[in-house]
Amino acid sequence: MKLKTLFLLLNTSILLIACGSGGSSSTSTSSGWSWVGGSNQVNSYGNYGSLGVSASSNLPGARYIAVSWVGTDGNFWLFGGSGYAASGNSGNLNDLWEYIPTTKTWTWQGGSNQTNAYGVYGVQGVAASTNIPGARLGAVSWRDSQGNFWLFGGFGNGEAGIPGALNDLWQFNPTTKLWTWVNGSKEPGETGIYGIQGVSSSLNSPAARLGPIGWADNANNLWLFGGSNDLTTLNDFNDLWKYDINTNQWTWMSGESTLNNPGIYNIQGVSSANSQPGSRIDAISWYESNGTMWLFGGSGFDGIGTRGLLNDLWKYDPLTNRWTWMSGNNMANSYGTYGTLGISTPNTIPGAREHRVPIAWATNSSSKLLMFAADGYSSNDKGLLNDLWSYNPSNNQWTWLSGSNESNAYSTYGSLGMSGATNYPGARMDSVGWVDANGNLWVFGGQGNAESANGYLNDLWKFTLPTN
Repeated sequence: MKLKTLFLLLNTSILLIACGSGGSSSTSTSSGWSWVGGSNQVNSYGNYGSLGVSASSNLPGARYIAVSWVGTDGNFWLFGGSGYAASGNSGNLNDLWEYIPTTKTWTWQGGSNQTNAYGVYGVQGVAASTNIPGARLGAVSWRDSQGNFWLFGGFGNGEAGIPGALNDLWQFNPTTKLWTWVNGSKEPGETGIYGIQGVSSSLNSPAARLGPIGWADNANNLWLFGGSNDLTTLNDFNDLWKYDINTNQWTWMSGESTLNNPGIYNIQGVSSANSQPGSRIDAISWYESNGTMWLFGGSGFDGIGTRGLLNDLWKYDPLTNRWTWMSGNNMANSYGTYGTLGISTPNTIPGAREHRVPIAWATNSSSKLLMFAADGYSSNDKGLLNDLWSYNPSNNQWTWLSGSNESNAYSTYGSLGMSGATNYPGARMDSVGWVDANGNLWVFGGQGNAESANGYLNDLWKFTLPTN
């Protein structure tokens, strides 16, 4: 994660500074996109209203690298990131928002309406109305089987002092609207305590990091992979951790305890005991209902130790504790092969990309995994992307569904609330996203291209998947 560009994660998941002006070509004739809310301009301030009170005029400020959850009631939640609060210069945020898709209204539910707030940790393991994580970007989030939201790490403010990479673990109860500091340090820069691989311990703790990815499994464990230990030096991890909610203990499951490791690819499609993804930041993750964990791309180290953008696709089986390289290149900085819109082939593949959430989610009606946008390689150049892809695990094939096969496209908003064949979110990175009860994708903000300018975004989009 570079400062110039600085995560859905959804349980079904999930997840984006643009460069150049660029254009768009080869877009879909029926995109299914509609602009639902927010501004079609960049760098907008938030309209917070009153804490806990929903209003049609409420709106989070423009931002990127926030995190998101979907509540058990179907409402969408948004926390933090980097961007604009109610006034002043941009900075890191710790505001908490709830969006009700049926009424299309936002509610400010917690945190500060100003930037760069410090955290209030309270007593570890004890919920309190005064508790709140500090402002941060690049954290990772999960939702557990009880509907609680979890937050780990990122880059920002602990209890005091200068900002840095964090390893604090928080739980938020959406019913009581209380935060609990559960694990990790109140201050930035903590080193990891790995212990013995495969053995849980109350002493174990992942190092402070930003830009990791995660999964919540069917057994109610939280999983964490990769990230970077600092915003500027970008020393990357490829360690895989499991957190047991019931015991409050971490287990180092695989990967290295060192930094900047090349990937070990072996034979594509064949599981091997020593196969593992290289160290990376800002990858993309999905969790499949059968328990398989998927990882795509990011910025990190390829098979010969070259640092760059990646388009390798991996799956992890928690029962065997093995990684398998499934598709993509074992070398960095590959262009995409788009093929024909809507047609899958063995050769079709997204280009190398990074930045969470270059939004990834799994459909409710099928086992297909989907991914939208990022910073990376199009068919012939590098920049911000607005392409939409589908991956089918059953045949190991990608399909280009929508958006441009060139970088840096601007948004075409159309009329608010109206779907149109020519409507498209502009190229962007580090948006947040959600999937509603009907399987529709919603995308908010990021950093990228609005209608005619580049900057922080707070536009809200809805994408309805084709029925075929």
